[in-house]
Amino acid sequence: MVEYVTKDMNIIEIAQKHPESIEVFHKYGLGCLGCAAARFENLEAGAKIHGYDPDEMVADINKLIDAAQG
Repeated sequence: MVEYVTKDMNIIEIAQKHPESIEVFHKYGLGCLGCAAARFENLEAGAKIHGYDPDEMVADINKLIDAAQG
């Protein structure tokens, strides 16, 4: 069963479970993975702080998860 990403998930948790998500964080210019806040911040908070729509980021990450499932 595929576990999709939600905007309330922790950024580091997302990257660990779905390494393909790192591509999306880079696409949006978020260096979240090296940021101390990524350990406790969820995707929604991180996206909003940087001026991005968290729903768009979630959709992009989940598309990559689908593609990785083949």
